[in-house]
Amino acid sequence: MAKRKSLRSDSCPVARALDVVGERWALLIVRDAFGGMRRFGEFQKSLGVARNILADRLQGLVEEGIFTVAPASDGTAYQEYVLAPKGLALFPVVVGLRQWGEAQLFDPGEAHSTLLERGSDAPLRALRVQADDGRVLQAGDTQVRKVAP
Repeated sequence: MAKRKSLRSDSCPVARALDVVGERWALLIVRDAFGGMRRFGEFQKSLGVARNILADRLQGLVEEGIFTVAPASDGTAYQEYVLAPKGLALFPVVVGLRQWGEAQLFDPGEAHSTLLERGSDAPLRALRVQADDGRVLQAGDTQVRKVAP
């Protein structure tokens, strides 16, 4: 299999982001970490991914600063993967993908998991792209402009 081209020097932020978290296991690992998972075995059991692939993805996410590695919180010899600030900043991305999936990939009435606010058990309001004044924006209301350094 050919090695994929790195997008690290691409001028598009979407391309650079996908270079880091665009592989399917990456965001599923991050999703599980938001759900409280921290150990290799927990991720492996949840995802059913081969151990070598999981180890590779976790190593890459650590190298990218998405996770840090810490001694196990229970004092055992294990290590835990803890979301770093760069990883925590992916929360709106994961929520956005979840909400898109709920709206676009399930039939009406089809069972699926849902994300609720802890404490109130209320469903989250749909994410919206808004202008500074609060107006909801659509793709046609925006433009991409390259900014010189």
